[in-house]
Amino acid sequence: MSHSDHTSPLEARKSAALSGTARVPGDKSISHRALILGALAVGETRISGLLEGEDVLNTAKAMRALGAQVERTGDCAWRVHGVGVAGFAEPAAPLDFGNSGTGCRLAMGAVAGSPISATFDGDASLRSRPMRRIVDPLEQMGARVTQSAEGGRLPLTLAGARDPLPITYRTPVPSAQIKSAVLLAGLSAPGITTVIEAEASRDHTELMLQHFGATVVTVPEGAHGRKISLTGQPELRGAPVVVPADPSSAAFPMVAALIVPGSDVMLTEVMTNPLRTGLITTLREMGGAIEQSETRGDSGEPMARFRIRGSQLRGVEVPPERAPSMIDEYLVLAVAAAFAEGTTVMRGLHELRVKESDRLEATAAMLRVNGVRVEISGDDLIVEGRGHVPGGGLVATHMDHRIAMSALVMGLAADKPVKVDDTAFIATSFPDFVPMMRRLGGEFA
Repeated sequence: MSHSDHTSPLEARKSAALSGTARVPGDKSISHRALILGALAVGETRISGLLEGEDVLNTAKAMRALGAQVERTGDCAWRVHGVGVAGFAEPAAPLDFGNSGTGCRLAMGAVAGSPISATFDGDASLRSRPMRRIVDPLEQMGARVTQSAEGGRLPLTLAGARDPLPITYRTPVPSAQIKSAVLLAGLSAPGITTVIEAEASRDHTELMLQHFGATVVTVPEGAHGRKISLTGQPELRGAPVVVPADPSSAAFPMVAALIVPGSDVMLTEVMTNPLRTGLITTLREMGGAIEQSETRGDSGEPMARFRIRGSQLRGVEVPPERAPSMIDEYLVLAVAAAFAEGTTVMRGLHELRVKESDRLEATAAMLRVNGVRVEISGDDLIVEGRGHVPGGGLVATHMDHRIAMSALVMGLAADKPVKVDDTAFIATSFPDFVPMMRRLGGEFA
């Protein structure tokens, strides 16, 4: 498997004020999609700012195994020569996505529209994650699961549809991965493929499909939802992609700067897609000093520079409809909530239970072992902030990169050091996390 066989424990200690300017890695969601759509396009796609973490590199390997030419041309610079819609070749070996649910599930959608079979696999964590919610609509479009582990989990062999059918599909939960898989499969189908979601999820796939030449129409659906319609069988054309800095990665130095007194940190070129900025909205509601400037956009995605300063935070209630715009950020938001004064209630977090780990339980355990009062009520997380965190705990990361980084951020401001049992998985999304935080003044041992 792609992860390290050796654990790498680390301890974060109370730090002096953080300061400096940093650019976090390229957005993981955009990086996966740029590689996959580049592989489905005709001609050359040049990608700059690609996240070179393990998850994205595994997607690059998979696209190469499916017949696209994928090569690294420089630091975070890549070139893809695509095979066209439905042009994938049958891979000679299983496609190993390591820890990446996004890469795996989006690639399933792309393969579902090609007349080939491919086996999808990953590490122990990915093998434990549900896949039926992805393959159910793909089977409606004509793809077939010919083999899988118990419960429809990985390793899973998918036979793509020879004559894909356009469908109208209502997603059972807000999920950009389900929506994207259906839209990518719909590229090969004649007519219109439509996805209806009751709560709007990340729209990166729709924006990038348009960037590559597909016709995608999005209209409101109900109070918070969207109806997305894709015209099938387009000829996608290779297009340059500038990958903005990942707001999910920016969340860690952002929260660290807020909770370490006296900090003053600048983060550059951070994506500000409104379906990804729920954390920033929430931190500002908590009293966080976050200034935004120099907004610009590339490849359909806006980005901006943020200045974050140490702040006295207060507890707030986070509504459930905000969850899709910050689902990966609740872990580090819980850390911010622990340092706030008062109770923070985060509602509607069911989706956290089916991530790299049961992130709802893992987040609560991370806080409890460091002296924070926390409660799970149904799908709500309730954190009682007291303005400081005792610390001193050892956090079990459960092979989850975001648990590891969240715990280390907590340790930078806790009364006593916070230790994590393993940092090896941080490389899946943020290989430079510890060195970058050290450059800003964070203390680790």
